[in-house]
Amino acid sequence: MKRSTTILRSAFGALMILGGIAHFLKPELYASFIPDALPMRLVNYLVGALELSLGVGVFFPRYRYLATLGIFILMVAFLPLHVVDAFRDEPVIGSKLLAYVRLPIQFVLIGWAWFLHTEDRQS
Repeated sequence: MKRSTTILRSAFGALMILGGIAHFLKPELYASFIPDALPMRLVNYLVGALELSLGVGVFFPRYRYLATLGIFILMVAFLPLHVVDAFRDEPVIGSKLLAYVRLPIQFVLIGWAWFLHTEDRQS
């Protein structure tokens, strides 16, 4: 189990790092997810920096427990954005089908983050 947990942890850490970098390289991808009342660039870059930091934190045992908790909280916080997107006439993520497929994926990410966090609590 330890080897598979290490693989899952590394994959999630890499996914978070890549997602964080994407916020800086392609901010327009995230603009429509950010409510109009918030400063788009600032929120986008802060979320990108947070995703990047949490992803890096996964690779350091000293920070892993907090990083996986942070990822879990972030994935839960993103869930409403994906629910709203699924009910838009023109979803940000693309088609209605893609928006509906994205919802269960978000639950998988939430479960994945929680699994890693509980594993890190035991180490």
